[in-house]
Amino acid sequence: MRFSWFRSTCLGVLGVAVAAPASAQALAVAESHFDRGRADMLAGRYETGCPALAESQRLDPRPGRLFTLAECEAKWGRIATAVARYNDYLAMVDRMSEAERDKQAARRKIALGQRSALAPLVPQLTLSLPPGAPAGTRVQCDGMALEQPSLGVALPVDPGEHVATTQTPGGAVTETRFTIDRSESKAIVLEVKSPAAAKPPPAKPPAPVPAPDQGPSGLRVVTYVAGGLGVAGLIVGSVTGWMALDASGVAADNCRDVSPDRARCKPDGLDAGNRAKQLGLVSTVGFGAGVALTGASALLFLLEPSPRRQPAPEVSWELTAGQAGGGVVVRGRW
Repeated sequence: MRFSWFRSTCLGVLGVAVAAPASAQALAVAESHFDRGRADMLAGRYETGCPALAESQRLDPRPGRLFTLAECEAKWGRIATAVARYNDYLAMVDRMSEAERDKQAARRKIALGQRSALAPLVPQLTLSLPPGAPAGTRVQCDGMALEQPSLGVALPVDPGEHVATTQTPGGAVTETRFTIDRSESKAIVLEVKSPAAAKPPPAKPPAPVPAPDQGPSGLRVVTYVAGGLGVAGLIVGSVTGWMALDASGVAADNCRDVSPDRARCKPDGLDAGNRAKQLGLVSTVGFGAGVALTGASALLFLLEPSPRRQPAPEVSWELTAGQAGGGVVVRGRW
């Protein structure tokens, strides 16, 4: 039967004790722990008595203290631990001289009997990892690490409740609780949770694609045309008005008043007077149309904001004027 869990710990403590003898203070503390632990054991307070006896043995290892600790563990019901303590005590006695062994004869007999009686009652627990468990998964049982050689084989444990945990590299701890009774053999496949796969960063929403430039709207075209015509009308009105004033001056120079209601004009004066009348009419119409169209263009521009990245339409005009009147030719591309 295997008791490697507890045997290795106890033998390691004994080895340290041999290499480094306890100091006087450690001996005093060990004696105090032993007295208190033995008193608690005799009173049935094993949950405090056994740990005190174990601390006493750690500070000052002695056969009698180890035997008492084994008895306490057996009474507490921790039979796997008790069997390991009896084994360590018997191994310590076997290393003694014959005279020293004779002093331990009564205790040795009890230890052999207790070991024989308790060994068949020790529960056997087999812990294993599921197939496909990540490499490097750590396993612990009741806080004690179990390496690969301890997995998949029956190991002695104390009856009662136990806690086994697994942890993958970089993952969270997964806990498994279970109970096991005396003489029971139990095999448990531990649960292993792999680290959650790293979630890819959320995809950024695609950048909005600007709508293709459809050019200016119909209302915007009308605005530009009306504005161009309004400006052209103002220019025509100004030019023809200036021409009308000039023609009126020529007519005044070539005409003289015959009576308050009549004037006699030379031919040049008569032509200049007629031309002044015509140009005055064109100027009046040009100014009126220019003011009306410019005002309408401004109003349309305010009602509809200019679209983004839209080139303004190209508008050009050409002023024409002659003896008989003037005009404007508008050319544009939209």
